[in-house]
Amino acid sequence: MARVVVVGTGIAGLVTAYRASKHHEVILITKAELAESNTKYAQGGIAAALFPDDSVASHVADTVRAGAGLCDTEMVEVLCGEGPQRVRDLIALGVEFDRDASVGHRGELARGHEAAHSARRVIHAGGDATGLAIEVALVRAVRAIAVEVHEHTFMRDLVVADGRIVGVDVIGPDGEGRVVAGDVVVLASGGAGQLYSHTTNPAVATGDGIAAAYRAGAALADLEFYQFHPTALAVPGSPLVSEAVRGDGAVLLDDAGERFMLDVHPHGELAPRDVVARGISAAMSQQGGAPVRLDATALGREYLAERFPGITRSCLQHGLDWAVEPVPVTPAAHYSMGGIRTDAWGRTSVPGLFAVGEVACTGVHGANRLASNSLLESLVFAWRAADALAHPEPLETPFIPQGAEPTQSTEPAQNTEPAQGATSFTRSELQDLMWTHAGLERSAAGLQLAKSTLARWTAAGDTVAQLEDRNLLDLARLVVRAAICREESRGAHYRVDFPEPRPEFAHSFLWTAAVRTPALEAAL
Repeated sequence: MARVVVVGTGIAGLVTAYRASKHHEVILITKAELAESNTKYAQGGIAAALFPDDSVASHVADTVRAGAGLCDTEMVEVLCGEGPQRVRDLIALGVEFDRDASVGHRGELARGHEAAHSARRVIHAGGDATGLAIEVALVRAVRAIAVEVHEHTFMRDLVVADGRIVGVDVIGPDGEGRVVAGDVVVLASGGAGQLYSHTTNPAVATGDGIAAAYRAGAALADLEFYQFHPTALAVPGSPLVSEAVRGDGAVLLDDAGERFMLDVHPHGELAPRDVVARGISAAMSQQGGAPVRLDATALGREYLAERFPGITRSCLQHGLDWAVEPVPVTPAAHYSMGGIRTDAWGRTSVPGLFAVGEVACTGVHGANRLASNSLLESLVFAWRAADALAHPEPLETPFIPQGAEPTQSTEPAQNTEPAQGATSFTRSELQDLMWTHAGLERSAAGLQLAKSTLARWTAAGDTVAQLEDRNLLDLARLVVRAAICREESRGAHYRVDFPEPRPEFAHSFLWTAAVRTPALEAAL
């Protein structure tokens, strides 16, 4: 029996903790409340080949096509092949997915259609509250078993001893620091949407796990690929408007009331997310930056209220009635395809360290995630990681995706000591810089400006907010360097100065820190 520390309580962390508790002692750490995570806000659903008119092969093909030449097909086959059974496991744990009550369907699972899927395979719960339904069921399951839970506990860093991970350095709810020892640490701490000024992610998504893993020497990959969701309400907080709304027939209109996406892509509003997001951005530029409009009025008030109750509430809270008028929408940072490079069992390049969920880079998403594959990835690979915890040593080469050898950075990790001439920064300044120069559209000039600005900034202090800023600064530097290196446009990464994909870049970039900082050699 191993002592397993799991950091993060979205679907990936909760599934890992639940599954691992059958054979190991599990300590579950979250910097907010147990139920607060990106999972909670996932609207669209979870994709799986569960229906007789669908197939695993079709789901694999759609995923690889969306990934723009960078998917690891073996990992995609694991995702899509094991996905249906893992969804059934969720149902057994009490997740109540919506059922189709129409004549002839006899209460079978309801399913929706989302962009770049060739079949209707996206199932949902509570209309547009799929993530919340999954989170509630998994929290209930975890609270019913012998798992030690530490809420409002922030991971300051990973603890490294003799080249392996032996625990986490945390700040507890009392503000005091301490070390939580573990034979194995599983990072399930989510993404880093707070890098950008417009994001659908909650405030907790500050990239803590990715940054800590980098400082501990773990290999990272695909950091330049950040997916921007095409449609967030253009109101404070950028609440998400699920892709499923467009899947059900809603259309995008410019200021003149004209559909514009059919001029951008033959699939119109159901083109891949990066295409729709850039199409909206271009339309906004042509109308002085004003948001475009999403017209869902043809779906009817009753259908919108039943199928999308959360979005309906968000609209009404901001004085919008989307049943009778198109609503303003804008792209927003949504999901990181990059992260800590892992093998098919969640193992990283550092002994004793696993990563699952958005914090990880399994290779299944490539350069652009297929809609509703994120919850599935968390579920499938968290289940696998829990089963592999008895063998925590990394494989010899689990980090090189299929294709060419990766480019690797050996620049040292940044520390938080003020450098000569360094200046402090605010989080909003960092977010605005990243949105402007490392967002939907990028160029060498803008990226170099961002790089030089980030190099002058320094993060200091020991409060949780200050440590989050340190993590965001570390990640911003890495994202910008990766975007500079990729002199092409591919998937979610778009360079105006290199607008086409280039075959010599059909591989991932790896990033590792030459110096592991801080050196947390703890006497445990």
